[in-house]
Amino acid sequence: MRFVTVDDAGRERPGVLDGDDVVLLPHADLVAVIEAGMPLDLNGLPRVALAEVALLAPLRRFRRDILCTGWNYWDHFEESKGKRDGQDVDRPEHPTFFTKGPDVVIGPYDDIAYDPAISAKWDYEAELALVIGKTGRSIPVAEALDHVWGYTLANDISQRDLQRAHGGQWLKGKSIDRTMPLGPWIVTADELGDPQDVRLQCLLNGEVMQDASTKQMAYDVATLVSELSFGMTLRPGDLLLTGTPAGIGNAREPQVFLKEGDEVITRSDQLGELRNTLVYRELS
Repeated sequence: MRFVTVDDAGRERPGVLDGDDVVLLPHADLVAVIEAGMPLDLNGLPRVALAEVALLAPLRRFRRDILCTGWNYWDHFEESKGKRDGQDVDRPEHPTFFTKGPDVVIGPYDDIAYDPAISAKWDYEAELALVIGKTGRSIPVAEALDHVWGYTLANDISQRDLQRAHGGQWLKGKSIDRTMPLGPWIVTADELGDPQDVRLQCLLNGEVMQDASTKQMAYDVATLVSELSFGMTLRPGDLLLTGTPAGIGNAREPQVFLKEGDEVITRSDQLGELRNTLVYRELS
């Protein structure tokens, strides 16, 4: 199944895609849908044409910061060597985790808020994201995928100079308001199948900048969920980004950074497409 959040005549509604229609659910939001569990009875529920509603970010309510993974494709780790402004490290022996503030989230076709006074180094990062569906702590690898409700796309738009300017930690350079597209829907884990066989692409003004498979991950999805949950409770609705492949602008020669008017597309045959334009908005 594919779950969405839509703006239906000014009201946010969770729903299920059914062909060209959206079946509107009675729940408050998709977090409530996840908590209620499956299966869902869609008989008799109202429908609207997908073309008549606006798709919003599928998740709109967060209990905590957005959970993220860094350096989870070795080709991406290697491409940035010598370009981390003196903050190079050895290959990590475990997944690298960080968080983003939840106010970064925008819809699949919303404008990315761009303010050059915030940063001179805006970069793109196409990523597979997963949504936790079942509470768990210290989850074994063999059981980890059972805790995943579904998968979606994200673009972890980053400000590289801010990322380097605050002691080498990434929170600040990853948490600028209204900069992370999410969606366009959440594909349930049973429909997606193997999360290690997803092709990701990022296009900048029509040019392919990133093109990779999740088979190239340093740590697979089950390992990420297991290691993140070690001693730490994961709950339904938690969002985890799983890292970006090679091709980022900061690592290119010459470097490529985003600017006002640029169109960034994040896409996957299995998960849909995000299409966003950088539009000036005062953030400073």
